[in-house]
Amino acid sequence: MARFIFYDTHDYEVPFVHEWEKKTGNSVEMVTEALNDETVSRAKGFDGLTCMQTTSLGSEKVYATLEEYGIKQITVRMVGVDMVDLKAAAAHHLTVTHVPVYSPRAIAEMGVTQAMYLLRHIGEYNQRMDKADFSWPADLIADEIYTRTVGLIGTGNIGGATAQIYKALGARVIAFDVFENPALAPFVEFVDKETVLRESDIISLHTPLIPSTRNMIGAKEFEMMKPNAILINQARGGLVDTQALIDALDKKEIAGAGLDTLADETTYFGHEVSPADVPEDYKNLAARPNVVITPHVAFFTKTAVRNQVHIALNDALTIVNGGRVRNAIHGEF
Repeated sequence: MARFIFYDTHDYEVPFVHEWEKKTGNSVEMVTEALNDETVSRAKGFDGLTCMQTTSLGSEKVYATLEEYGIKQITVRMVGVDMVDLKAAAAHHLTVTHVPVYSPRAIAEMGVTQAMYLLRHIGEYNQRMDKADFSWPADLIADEIYTRTVGLIGTGNIGGATAQIYKALGARVIAFDVFENPALAPFVEFVDKETVLRESDIISLHTPLIPSTRNMIGAKEFEMMKPNAILINQARGGLVDTQALIDALDKKEIAGAGLDTLADETTYFGHEVSPADVPEDYKNLAARPNVVITPHVAFFTKTAVRNQVHIALNDALTIVNGGRVRNAIHGEF
């Protein structure tokens, strides 16, 4: 029987961990702390570990300590691994794995939900109705989705699921990706990034956060967009220059934004904090009727959480038993 430590445990994961233990006969100790320099000592005596956090795993001490304990892997229960120092992990013979596919449909559905909310001006109507104004102003007349062009930047699993939903709704779907997936040909027309920015009424981001994609949507990109464009970001907050987004909304360079993530979210998304700790950029955006923000919960369905937990623990177990996994990270992610 193998023993695993399950860092950063959330209440909603607990039943699925117990389900996995019963199914496999292995043992999991769940702790609420994130993995870092102070908590890495808790991994002593375990065969493997898994974590789920957007904050850094810590200094090289974490990786060296895990190697000293005989642990061979770090399994992240999410897609992104930007919180992991991949070079330090490799130097200490630690295989890093993630869960690249747990429910692409869940995240795709949230992005489409936010886009439709904004396309139909629901935020503006809510604001007006709060003042007992139930009129139908000409500037809030909406478009129907089948008349719109949707542009995707990134067509991995989530981007692909997003493309299929929009196509089923009748929209024209265009996309940019450095690796064009021919399997998506029935759903998307591949174009260059500038065409996506210039021609799309809805622009949806589906790329990892790496040095080359940080702030990939900034002042220059907003200037290229249509004034009626809606930006949807369900991926990583760092893909968008937040101040440039605020400026673009102020100047009416774009019509709205749907955000499940913000660049500075790690201090408050996923937590209950004091109102005084909420940053000004969030307050600015959240006060706008043409912006909808959710606290990084696009993934948050029962199907997705079960898959995250089971896939992560299965991969950790496979590595502990000397096997190979297809979810290992190789090189820059």
